[in-house]
Amino acid sequence: MADPAVEGRRLSRSFGRLAVLGTLLVVAGLVGLVYTGVATLTSMLLFGWLLLVGGVVGLLHAIESRGSNFFWLAVVVAALNIAAGVVVIHHPHGTAEALTMFAALLFLTGGLFRLVGSVVVRGPQFGWTLLQGAFGLLLGLLVLFDWPHSSLYVLGLFFSLALLFDGLGLIAIGVGGRRIVSLVSDRTMTGPTGELPGVSAGDDRNQSKS
Repeated sequence: MADPAVEGRRLSRSFGRLAVLGTLLVVAGLVGLVYTGVATLTSMLLFGWLLLVGGVVGLLHAIESRGSNFFWLAVVVAALNIAAGVVVIHHPHGTAEALTMFAALLFLTGGLFRLVGSVVVRGPQFGWTLLQGAFGLLLGLLVLFDWPHSSLYVLGLFFSLALLFDGLGLIAIGVGGRRIVSLVSDRTMTGPTGELPGVSAGDDRNQSKS
């Protein structure tokens, strides 16, 4: 059986690493919010390399499983991922413009559907749904009217906010986990009655008399 103290220290170190990683993500997110253009370019390059690496891995997996019914489908999907990755890496600004336009259209359609749905249904969340629809519609119009200049900061802004909130979540998990491990370790060391394990109240009285 593993020593609880050793396991506690191991868990505490693991949660500490999560907190450190969360801090790095928060710093990266804050830097990205200041330099949104750099964050946009970075996110596009990361997206392109993910597509490229995923396509190569998928192609190798398809070659290993040749002879199966889905061999050619896997090859085609892997080839498309590789081609898309190469295009994104070589043309990050054009890709950012296309994705920004796509995001603006998503905001517009989503906001419009929420507005129409909230007016037609008028459910218990009518006000909240109406506000969400209006916000999505307004955001889509703002991005669309400023396109293609909006492609320089929109994706970088979203990418930086995702890093920031993910980092804050990891920090909360790391700090909370270390606190829980510390409380459990203290509880294990003192015992359920607040006494050290193996030492009873009678032993304490005998020691005080002696």
